[in-house]
Amino acid sequence: MPHQKLFTSFTFHRSQKQMHNRIALAPMTNMQSHDDGTLSEAEYEWLIRRAKEGFGMIITCAANVSKDGQGWPGELGIYEDKHIEGLTHLANGIHANGSLGVVQIFHGGARSPQELIGVQPWSASAHEMPHAKVPVQVRAATIEDIHRVIEDFVAAAVRAEKAGFDGIELHGAHGYLLHQFLSTTTNQRTDEWGGSNENRSRLIRTIVQKTKAAVSQHFMIGIRLSPEDKYTFQGIDFDESLQLAKWLEEDDIDFIHVSPWEALKKPEKYLDCEKFLLEYFREAIPNTPIIVAGNIWSGADAEKALELGADIVALGKVAIGHANWPTLAKDLNFQPTQPPYSVSHLEKQSLGPAFIAYMKRWKGFVEE
Repeated sequence: MPHQKLFTSFTFHRSQKQMHNRIALAPMTNMQSHDDGTLSEAEYEWLIRRAKEGFGMIITCAANVSKDGQGWPGELGIYEDKHIEGLTHLANGIHANGSLGVVQIFHGGARSPQELIGVQPWSASAHEMPHAKVPVQVRAATIEDIHRVIEDFVAAAVRAEKAGFDGIELHGAHGYLLHQFLSTTTNQRTDEWGGSNENRSRLIRTIVQKTKAAVSQHFMIGIRLSPEDKYTFQGIDFDESLQLAKWLEEDDIDFIHVSPWEALKKPEKYLDCEKFLLEYFREAIPNTPIIVAGNIWSGADAEKALELGADIVALGKVAIGHANWPTLAKDLNFQPTQPPYSVSHLEKQSLGPAFIAYMKRWKGFVEE
């Protein structure tokens, strides 16, 4: 008997979009796009292979909504109409294999390298960002910057719908621009865009509301959030994250994608409590679909995340190593091989040379 819940269908109530199982491909940087942000064949192959192998939802890597929001070379772009053709090809390929397609859209903010974007990076507030070579001087957003980036997010969502995607996911996690506005570390503003949790959440909520007005009711709008501090991404309070989730439920968001780096953990703030991080979110937002990502390897891990309150699991590292994870996980005893993976193994999983080169930067992921 396969895992009870993992292989049942799921319908998003506002859009009525349906997944044939509870398995999503997590959005992952793969550096395979062309220099102008257009889709490459390598990126197409990587994503379509997962749709073919039974992932119920394919979430693309982060696609930048503004030219000055690019975070790395080889990033997928959605900031100009020239990107629509490749995105349409991708959406068609995903749908032909029975999966839902979602574009993750983002702006790098302080984490957009000046040598890549050609201008000084900006964020909620001016600050110096540590860097391996020289610290990065980040300027504070003007009111014009904020209004422009809101319109850029909305325009990107409109392009994604035009291309035939089922929805977008705002990247509000992992230290990029939307996260920088939420963080008390990087947002020191004293105007309506900073200070209280309500003000720091205003950018995200404004984008959600304006995007909803610009796309059809059947087009999904979700968001990825970091629920607490992790690594160098500081300034996020767990209870404030729960409050933001409640506000987004009031705004009738289609899903919240919780990205704690480890799905099956307790919140750092309440390690002594019995409840898992996911259970707090489920209680806070009883009516909003929850996607969760982070160290889910086996079918049993996925089932546990669903038990704790997630509706869908998003798979990252294990999906890189096992394109056919949805089939393998039907075996209750399946234990996936974990990294390091050989280059030839990754090639067989439809990773192109640029993606494999990027994975070599992850300690212990690719065999030397």
